[in-house]
Amino acid sequence: MNTKMLCMGAMALSLMTGAALAGGSTGTSALDDPAKMSPFFTDAGMKTMKSEKEFKAAWMAMKEDDRAGITKECGDQAIAKSHDNFCKMTKQLGGAN
Repeated sequence: MNTKMLCMGAMALSLMTGAALAGGSTGTSALDDPAKMSPFFTDAGMKTMKSEKEFKAAWMAMKEDDRAGITKECGDQAIAKSHDNFCKMTKQLGGAN
């Protein structure tokens, strides 16, 4: 019985890990999602960020879980490099309430 449970646990872990790695290899993140990111930018191409005051208002309007996820993604060097200005602003506002 214990062996069966260990095998099932290992299989479940390998399936979850495989799915996570598959999503990470595509290079997509919440920072590439126009629906989540549009409140922070003035243009549809998400090239020009809003003012610091507007950025903070949009940041505080997000759910706590979404803010935590974006902050975590900005901790990844590859993602932070491609979203440099955005991640700088989120780091400044990360502890703001």
